[in-house]
Amino acid sequence: MRRIEGPVAAVLDVGSFSARLVVLEPGGSPLEPVLTHQTRLRLDRELDDDGRLSPGGIAAISTAVSSGVEMAREHGVKDVFPLATSSIRDAVNAREAVRVVSRDTGVELRFLSGRREAELTYVGARRWYGAAEGPLLVLDIGGGTVELSAGAGGQATFARSLPLGARSVTRDWLPAEPPVRSKQVRALRDHVLEEVAGALGDVKAELAEHRVVGCSKVLRQLARLAGDRPGKTRELQLDDIRAWIPRLAAMPSARRAQLPGISRRRAQQALGGAVVAEALLTVAGDRMTICPWSTRDGLLLTLLDQLTGATGKHSRPAA
Repeated sequence: MRRIEGPVAAVLDVGSFSARLVVLEPGGSPLEPVLTHQTRLRLDRELDDDGRLSPGGIAAISTAVSSGVEMAREHGVKDVFPLATSSIRDAVNAREAVRVVSRDTGVELRFLSGRREAELTYVGARRWYGAAEGPLLVLDIGGGTVELSAGAGGQATFARSLPLGARSVTRDWLPAEPPVRSKQVRALRDHVLEEVAGALGDVKAELAEHRVVGCSKVLRQLARLAGDRPGKTRELQLDDIRAWIPRLAAMPSARRAQLPGISRRRAQQALGGAVVAEALLTVAGDRMTICPWSTRDGLLLTLLDQLTGATGKHSRPAA
């Protein structure tokens, strides 16, 4: 077992489906972490209709946090940023969850505001593409929220968060299994379009020339479904996702899980994610490029910058 010496950037990212520890050394990149560790979670199954985490869900979070922090300490990493994402942050009993996890593990989960998550997602996308890429409009569909951010430099000049995540809209707008009526899909789409238009407000015209980038597992899976393949530049096109929506609406979750790119864990929310993605592309443009870096990577790179005083030195290697 390698013991890590010296300062590092370490994040334990506790989300709906996993708690993932990632550790970077100074000068490192999310492409080459010095340490990773993952514990599976299924918090989507532990939220009731009122958005309350069950005792079993909170206990699972404690177990996952304990496992991640213990792995870090075994390798000499003592300072870990315990990031709790929207699946915990937006739960009705989020404070209770934080208190119980702190009591059980000695670790107090930390939340970022939706706006800060959007800003960090932009940092991740900007570092992936580099300064020469020009202005970016970055879209991230999570389980609970959607983040929108934009800018031309190293930091976002526009950042918003909306409660339109794939899990949230599935719970609030769509039945768990077919039949899903076309009017239900239209109602969700109209709602997303209205929310996004309101969030963009007067800046929509300014964003017209920005490259549209998608940063999330939801969007990566939808791009894979729509015909893209790993190893190629991934794109999600409006016409492709629009064609898939009625097909997804007609399928039970078990059938969706057999489709290319759709994981069993995310099958139930695949339709909701597709409707949100289609609405975003309707507003933002007819296609987006899929970026593998997102909020966690932006946070890691920001923490590294704070350690080293660097700015923008951790972009991915040129192809």
